[in-house]
Amino acid sequence: MKKILLSGLAVGSLLFVLGYGSLFMAIRFFPDFFTSYSNPLFNSDGSRDILFYLHAFVLSLALAWFWERFKGMFKGNFIVRGLEFGFVYAIVSLIPVMWITFSALDVTVTMVLSWLVYGFFQAVVAGILFAKLNP
Repeated sequence: MKKILLSGLAVGSLLFVLGYGSLFMAIRFFPDFFTSYSNPLFNSDGSRDILFYLHAFVLSLALAWFWERFKGMFKGNFIVRGLEFGFVYAIVSLIPVMWITFSALDVTVTMVLSWLVYGFFQAVVAGILFAKLNP
């Protein structure tokens, strides 16, 4: 349990920094894409903003548990294991979630695809770090 918590918190910290850094860069270089977020669907009264900011830690702790449970199934060096981990997560979780999100909410295909790529990137980074921290 200690390995799960420590690696999960370490990965969560990195994902938090990478996530907000990449968001800043994306807004700076693709401002037209982010105008679609001016939809009332994305406006919050601020009461739940902390949940948004904790996302990296919730995700990383869940992925740390998943890694601990199934790490023996991923073969190869740490980069290959991280990539395979990201693909498994994307196929099992991200694609179904993006499918239901696109079918139920007024979001664009571009938004959903960007979320899919971002989620895959997060899982690959997490997988690489887990393979190094908790082989």
